[in-house]
Amino acid sequence: MDFSVFSDSAAWVSLLTLTFLEVVLGIDNIIFISIISNRLPSDQQKRVRNYGLLLAMVFRLILLLSISWILGFTEPIFQIPPITWVESLKDGLAISIKDLILMAGGLFLIAKSTTEIFHKMEGKEEAQKTLNAGKGLAIILAQIVLIDLVFSFDSILTAVGLTPWVEVMMVAVVISILVMMLFAGVISRFVNNNPSLQLLALSFLILIGFLLILEGVHLEVPKGYLYFGVLYALFIELLNMRRRRRALKMEKKQG
Repeated sequence: MDFSVFSDSAAWVSLLTLTFLEVVLGIDNIIFISIISNRLPSDQQKRVRNYGLLLAMVFRLILLLSISWILGFTEPIFQIPPITWVESLKDGLAISIKDLILMAGGLFLIAKSTTEIFHKMEGKEEAQKTLNAGKGLAIILAQIVLIDLVFSFDSILTAVGLTPWVEVMMVAVVISILVMMLFAGVISRFVNNNPSLQLLALSFLILIGFLLILEGVHLEVPKGYLYFGVLYALFIELLNMRRRRRALKMEKKQG
């Protein structure tokens, strides 16, 4: 490791840019961890959130130290034959280990988020909390490990395209995880205290899962469109929350 690269001003620019992107791209990880840790007793939730983010940091640092091996995951391992009636598959499709990981992670996110929405709509959360209080901690940590692997893999490949310095990538990962740990509790409480935001967050995770599957079959969809849509939906929901609070205050005054 050679941290003398930070004597170059370009390394600092790369560090700031990469740290910002790591935090932004890590929001979906925080949301996932926050929602499934909410199934645990309140005294365990903060610990599980921190464990989850620390695991994400460890995975990303290990992947960075094995960057040449990781880049080999992008090499095709088998070929899907051409499908003439599907525009994107007219010339066939080369599938790599990276593609399989992204598709598996996307399917897991969709399945898990859909299950969580079903539990919330059926009012099964309290029963699940009682179950998780006894034996669910290991299950939830296993789910966090799985999704951390997917997000970490995607994050590292993004970082490789932005800077040639592994040292800069490692420092950016550490700083971004520390920032996320600092604000994870605030985000978690805000999401979990507002049921409508929980459903919005789970819908966002379903979309992320769908994008991962599309990326696995080499259909690139700019994530900016997704984030804009989610921010717009969040803005509308915040307006609705404010309207509901004002209506509640008016009812109390009239009562």
